Amino acid sequence: MERSAPIRVLVAKPGLDGHDRGAKIIARALRDAGMEVIYTGLRQTPEMIVTAAIQEDVDCIGLSILSGAHNVIVPRITALLREQGAEDILVVLGGTIPDQDAEGLRKSGVSAIFGPGTPLETTVEFIRNNVKPRGLLTRAGFHPCGSSRP
Repeated sequence: MERSAPIRVLVAKPGLDGHDRGAKIIARALRDAGMEVIYTGLRQTPEMIVTAAIQEDVDCIGLSILSGAHNVIVPRITALLREQGAEDILVVLGGTIPDQDAEGLRKSGVSAIFGPGTPLETTVEFIRNNVKPRGLLTRAGFHPCGSSRP
């Protein structure tokens, strides 16, 4: 089934990590692949990321973390998504993530982890193949015609 709307991806740099070159590169690659990209900038809190993702009605959140705080930040983001009923948003992670942390991050709700040197096309194709189709109702609970859920 062909999507009628482009895939919407929020690219975020959570925590105190100030290195955003990789996030900007992936944001551009996703945009060049036809996706709509919202880049939140540096030093985002989990709450800011989840709020932006819901407000922007994104299909995917791409997190870029180089600071080593992934075991704290990522589970908080996925928990907030569940609390907001937005666990259908695909969450992918890029950065320097030790192999021993990968299983715990996947259990928390991360669908894929892309380490340094991952080809951009690998990330693009993973997102294309794994975003969930949009339904008639948005995550906010409103029908496109304006009526809300019962």
